[in-house]
Amino acid sequence: MSIILYPKLEHLPRLTLVSCLAIARSIEEVTLLETSIKWPNDVLINDKKVSGVLLESEVSGDKVSYAIIGLAVNVSLDTKAIPEIADIATSLKNEVGVPVSRLEMLTALLGEFEKVHKDMCKGEPVELEWKRRLNTLGKKVTVRCGDTVHKGIAEDVDKDGNLLLRLPNKKLDVISAGDVTLRG
Repeated sequence: MSIILYPKLEHLPRLTLVSCLAIARSIEEVTLLETSIKWPNDVLINDKKVSGVLLESEVSGDKVSYAIIGLAVNVSLDTKAIPEIADIATSLKNEVGVPVSRLEMLTALLGEFEKVHKDMCKGEPVELEWKRRLNTLGKKVTVRCGDTVHKGIAEDVDKDGNLLLRLPNKKLDVISAGDVTLRG
């Protein structure tokens, strides 16, 4: 589904973390399964992707024209039927062993999104819970940003969700977006 917002510019960088947190909370509410978040925008169950968030926005000067948040949750996907993703993805049905109501999941997700979004707008530090749920911190990672590849230790995140990556030369790199893979 997509949610369209017209946020203040200072809230724009945090919409992805708000969305991931809302998804994680709603999955736990509906299924009682434990979730984690892989920086920057994936929700995991047992280290397999169950959900992702994409954000598209338009900014003109210091005003956000719009922000479209795309939220996807694998509710009933049979990952075994798609061998190329079976080792890295899952669904709520796969994890609990019985069908999960899409309506119940949608209702919980919208309710949690509203709560987390309101808390963020009031200045509550919602990024702290998001950070606690990250499975990436402290690990060796490779981050791909287009054609650029960064390797290092995922040391921390800032309040806007940017990854603080400690490079082999000890320099701290701030990365706002990218595809992360864990390295051995």
